[in-house]
Amino acid sequence: MHATAFWLFLGIVAITLIITYYAAKKTNSTNEFYTAGGGLTGWQNGLAIAGDYMSAASFLGIAGTIALSGFDGFFYSIGFLVAYLVVLYLVAEPLRNLGKYTMADMIAARFDDKKVRGIAALNTVTISIFYMIAQLVGAGALIKLLLGLSYTQSVLIVGALMTVYVVFGGMRATSWVQIIKAIFLMGGTLIISLIVFAKFHFSITEMFESMKTATPLKISFLNPGNKYKIPLDTLSLNLALVLGTAGLPHILIRFFTVKDAITARSSVVYATWLIGIFYVMTIFLGFGAAAFVGYDNIVAADKGGNMAAPLLARALGGEFFFAFISAVAFATILAVVTGLVLSAASAFAHDFYSHILRRGQATEKEQMKVARWASVGVAVLSILLSLLASKLNVAFLVSVAFAIAASANLPVILFTIYWKRFNTTGAVTGMLAGLISALILVAMSPSVWNPVAGKAILVGDPWFTLTNPGIISIPLGFIGAIIGTLLSRKQADRAKYDEIQVRSNMML
Repeated sequence: MHATAFWLFLGIVAITLIITYYAAKKTNSTNEFYTAGGGLTGWQNGLAIAGDYMSAASFLGIAGTIALSGFDGFFYSIGFLVAYLVVLYLVAEPLRNLGKYTMADMIAARFDDKKVRGIAALNTVTISIFYMIAQLVGAGALIKLLLGLSYTQSVLIVGALMTVYVVFGGMRATSWVQIIKAIFLMGGTLIISLIVFAKFHFSITEMFESMKTATPLKISFLNPGNKYKIPLDTLSLNLALVLGTAGLPHILIRFFTVKDAITARSSVVYATWLIGIFYVMTIFLGFGAAAFVGYDNIVAADKGGNMAAPLLARALGGEFFFAFISAVAFATILAVVTGLVLSAASAFAHDFYSHILRRGQATEKEQMKVARWASVGVAVLSILLSLLASKLNVAFLVSVAFAIAASANLPVILFTIYWKRFNTTGAVTGMLAGLISALILVAMSPSVWNPVAGKAILVGDPWFTLTNPGIISIPLGFIGAIIGTLLSRKQADRAKYDEIQVRSNMML
């Protein structure tokens, strides 16, 4: 066990628990639990969004994917960044104006139907769990490498901590954990990037030239096609990344933590700048790991390449820097999983329990109790599933969550806001078509099935050849919504559409 790392880990845990303790004193209502009372400023929420978004997939997964696969790994960086343009121009302000606590609130502003709200809640829980599996896989590999604990023990530790943050601190604790984590992560990544750049004498040309001989891929390292050999797979991945963010529930609920639509937009602008700078720096992380850690050492530490960034820190700055960067990665995982648990628990307690089971009659005390128990349930389920996915790259796991979000949530969000004829049947069929098709295609993909034992979760030939379902499931989500609307005898409520058009564009 690395002593320095152990104390840094304890320091991060102590800081976050202190935040949770003080946040718990103010978390006495559903408004505080779900949205921190809507009291965050634009820059605070921008930092929190960045902290929520710059996950283990970004810091650990992308660095490893670039180091092992070269150019193909950078698709993740590009896709994650461009996705915020969709959020900024199409979703942020209408969502803030129409919703209250969850994504389902926004859809219910037009369709006050239990089926619509229930399926929206199901989507939220499903996407959150897939995303959380990625974070827990990264946490297991990281703590195993640094502290010598088993993968199972590592996942259990993170799972227990994330449950404590949400159960006691709600959105206020979650937001401040994310803000602090974002500052640490940006600082740590900047230090690594500058050191790597200095190794190449601050020359982009020299850095790219050295990559032609630094890995077993040789000159192919700088060309696409190393990881995604099927062009449709590349397109599918990028569709999922660019469109998925606008459907991610743990990102969407962040727009309810500010007072108005103007602040929501400003928080997206802050977040986009931070995220843009960060994803540019992932090039230095990936190239640096390939050059100074080496392909064999990265794979030996973790088959998915998830430990490339911490190993690069060790190669550049010794054991202390290794411990510091690993602790930052640990904080990254803690911040993201708390947001995910909170979004899933909010959907279950607010949408399913309060509005469907109790028909809007649940008291705040009852909702709070159910939300806290839901947090425990979501955490337990995510932990169990993550134990089966230990060999998978976390960036890939997150890309699957993005595909489900883009397939199941984005069509209904956009049609709710912008299509006059859209109706309840279209909302239900669109969400189900996107969700079910994405899940089935993932279950049949090479990431679940592989003829070689240990390469995937199950042994056998995949029935679906693409690793990401987005290119099929996203259009199916839109097609399902369109067909459901056109074939339904139920007419759209034009007065309700006119009402949400006014509400969604109000600058209040």
